[in-house]
Amino acid sequence: MRAIEIKEFGGPEVLQPCERPVPELKPGEVLIKVHAAGVNRPDVFQRTGNYPVPPGASDLPGLEVAGEIVAGELGDSGFKLGDLVCALVQGGGYAEYCAAPLAQCLPVPKGLSALEAAALPENYFTVWSNVFDRGQLSGEETLLVQGGSSGIGVTAIQIARALGHRVFATAGSAEKCRACEELGAERAINYKTEDFESVVKELTGGRGVDVILDMVGGDYLPREIKALADDGRLVFIAQLGGAKGQLDMGQVMRRRLTITGSTLRPRPVTFKAAIAANLRQHVWPLIEAGKIKPVIHQRFPLEQAAQAHAMMESSAHIGKIMLEL
Repeated sequence: MRAIEIKEFGGPEVLQPCERPVPELKPGEVLIKVHAAGVNRPDVFQRTGNYPVPPGASDLPGLEVAGEIVAGELGDSGFKLGDLVCALVQGGGYAEYCAAPLAQCLPVPKGLSALEAAALPENYFTVWSNVFDRGQLSGEETLLVQGGSSGIGVTAIQIARALGHRVFATAGSAEKCRACEELGAERAINYKTEDFESVVKELTGGRGVDVILDMVGGDYLPREIKALADDGRLVFIAQLGGAKGQLDMGQVMRRRLTITGSTLRPRPVTFKAAIAANLRQHVWPLIEAGKIKPVIHQRFPLEQAAQAHAMMESSAHIGKIMLEL
């Protein structure tokens, strides 16, 4: 099969077309003939040597795919051979065929193409797990999304807004801020010209926000602590601004704040299966009703994975970057 491999750690140019054997299935897996795959920041980190491949996972990049089930034991899953699905995988998505745990497969939502469906798994699993399970966003609580124009950001904005929450977001340009607001953010804050802490405090009558989803870290930490409401939760899913920051423990204790975070890739199938079930119950109906939509910035042929990674690293995109087969 055709695939894209990482020849050595380095820049986008180390992504090279290759021929690989079709994956052999492990128990509980199905084989997907890939129609499209998403490009994500963890793929970039893997390419540069900063995101180790979990034991037993494919060394090929790619954490989400959509396509046709062509082999595997389907049991009582409700799927059959030939069905179109999207799936979260531990690796191997940049290829013509990809093995995926059956429990991490979801039907392509009605009204979406395979390309659009391939844009869902990594971001939607991540957002549900961190905003709603770990961050416990509920009721009439408010959410601040750092990096609102990223794939994660546009997903978090849309899901939280569709479920009735007030959402604020940060982005780095006027164009990106407009995009966030068009997707449902009540107010998008240009982090280059505005102070997000002051803005969210003003918008919430001095209270602050209940949950912050953060991909930055670093010197954002003390400002985010101040931007949280009492009993607020700060959830880290990346550290693009650095792994260390100053923490006022007094505020954490006095205001009963929670600071947490997670990475999804190494978690077991049973954990991800529970997220898949929640997405199918709570989010897939919103997609099929047109209340949430994948936002795709640009698509590239599989062989142009290097160009797709260069675009990802430029941060010029709004939404998802995709590979088509």
